Amino acid sequence: MSPKVTLKAVAVHAGVSYQTVSKVLNGQVSVAPETRQRIFDAVQTLGYRPNHIARNMRIKRSFMIGYSWVQTSPDQVNHILDQFLTSMVREAEAAGYHLLPFPFREGQEQVEAYRELIDTGRVDGFVLSSVNYNDPRIHFLLERGFPFVAFGRSNPELDFPYVDVDGADGLRQATEHLIQRGHTRIAAIAWPQNSRVGNERIQGYFQAMQAAGLTPLPAWIERGEGTFEFGREAVARLLDLPQGQRPTAAVALNDTMAIGAMNMVRERGLEVGHDFAVVGFDDAPMSQYLFPPLTTVRQPIREAGRKCVEILVGLMEDKTPAENQVLLPPQLIKRASG
Repeated sequence: MSPKVTLKAVAVHAGVSYQTVSKVLNGQVSVAPETRQRIFDAVQTLGYRPNHIARNMRIKRSFMIGYSWVQTSPDQVNHILDQFLTSMVREAEAAGYHLLPFPFREGQEQVEAYRELIDTGRVDGFVLSSVNYNDPRIHFLLERGFPFVAFGRSNPELDFPYVDVDGADGLRQATEHLIQRGHTRIAAIAWPQNSRVGNERIQGYFQAMQAAGLTPLPAWIERGEGTFEFGREAVARLLDLPQGQRPTAAVALNDTMAIGAMNMVRERGLEVGHDFAVVGFDDAPMSQYLFPPLTTVRQPIREAGRKCVEILVGLMEDKTPAENQVLLPPQLIKRASG
């Protein structure tokens, strides 16, 4: 086995001090272009590999970003999460960081996981997801003064860095689209009332209906878990309403429920889009391949992941971000289902 190439060997080869080599490789000093080139040529020629563990211990940094999320059940695929993770990993790597995933726990236990990672120096910051009202992680990290960015908002009175998608605007666009197509009896297939994201999205539905002078019946608001089965069950109940109350369209808070809704519409012998219109939310990859293709709201999820890491890196490196509370606009994708 060849002996390990040292920093001093690189310095001798490049004709500079080893302190200069160290500072150049760590981006801590600016030198003449020819000097910089000699150093990197020496690194390449000698095959020098820096000892990141020793460096991290010396400067008391881990260059790791902690991230936990509510895991998807084994029989489901979460394309939105995949896109979010991919964009975060790429942005973090470009900035010299790596992502450290760890399990999401409920209640006070989740705070203990964050406390341990901070106290053991294993992370330099966190990206939070699955953010809800009175989120204990936000209170804890604010009290500790530890860098974090949340993907999602929480209580209005809490001031913290976040990136979010304007869900209310997305559902407003979806509902206005159905109204413009002539629908006046529009249902909403929503999440439970304790869902922060669900409450934000459904605000857009109520705003669009009110602006059009339409008053939703209580029976038009279906609330439940965001599953295919609930989407089916919700539309079955909607189609069983008396003729004068029966909706002719529905907006769903995610594509999975929308696909379940479409399934039930066809099961009742109706044509999706013609007899009963359906609009989803997320623009999951399979949406365009359904029959008929699903009209849905596309989230700028890759931009959200990228922006979360960009803001967090600024906070971890004591740089003031240009903005630390970002609300991204979604886009309605019109297809044949609604």
